[in-house]
Parts: sequence; structure tokens; C-alpha cells
Amino acid sequence: MNEIHPTARISPQADLETSVRGSRLVIGARSMVDSFVKIKFAGGSGDIVIGEGCYLNSGCVLYSGNGISIGDGVLIAANCTLAPATHAFADRDTPIASQGFSPSKGGIEIGDDVWIGVNCALLDGARVGKGAVIAAGSVIRGEIPEYAVFGGSPATFIKWRGV
Repeated sequence: MNEIHPTARISPQADLETSVRGSRLVIGARSMVDSFVKIKFAGGSGDIVIGEGCYLNSGCVLYSGNGISIGDGVLIAANCTLAPATHAFADRDTPIASQGFSPSKGGIEIGDDVWIGVNCALLDGARVGKGAVIAAGSVIRGEIPEYAVFGGSPATFIKWRGV
């Protein structure tokens, strides 16, 4: 079930699927989903909730997995992937595609007023605090404190925002 606020702008070239498992897609007021953004309900039954005044730039891919929560005023640059699920692979005798998914690490949570640079990947269990900045090309798989600037693969602390 998709709930898109009437003031949200969705590009005609965006691909927003509707869940067959009952998961929700919620897009808040004044948010923009640019061309070639893909929202796919796969890897779990989590909801995707996008706050108010957010911008998802071209080429971003969001999988529902264990859920995604994006706060207000979040900017996500081009070609970012949010993947809140992980394939299981422990059994060498079973093809990975047949092993399903690992237990949830809680999905992905992004606080208000966050900027995520181009080509970033956020994985299951990523928590990005309010006001944080994520440098281009970073991989986020854990907790990012409020107003911190992180970058790299895996992302590490660079400095505090505004300092």
C-alpha cells in the first residue's frame, strides 16, 4: 500500500513498486523522488517511510528488507543503495540463492537533516543520526552519531559537522 502525500513530487521515470506482502511505502509532504529511483519490496516485509522535505536523487535504489525510516529534510545523492537485508551464506553445500536471508539487524534508520553523498551504500543495521553527513562512496553498516561526518568503506569518523 503506497501513501504518497499530495505535495510530494514523483518523477514519471521513477519506479515505485507496490508490495505484495502488505508493506507500506510512505512519502511525506514536499519530498521529491527523482527519475530512475527504484523502490523495490524485496528481502523482507519492512516498510519504507520517507519524511517531509526529502530528496532522493537519480539512480537511488531502496529495498524494503527489514525496513527503512528516513527523517525530514534528508538529501540522498545520486546512485545510493539502501539495502536493509543480508543474504545468508553460511552453508557451503547450499547455493546462496537458496539460503534466504540472515536475521534482521533492525533495518535502516536515517535521522532528520542528513546528507548522504553520491554512490553510498547503507546496509541492514545502519543508524545515521540527526544532522550527519556521509561522504561520497561510503559504506554504512553501523551507528553514525548526530552531526558527525563519516566517510570510507567501511565508513569512519572524519570530523564533527560545523567544526
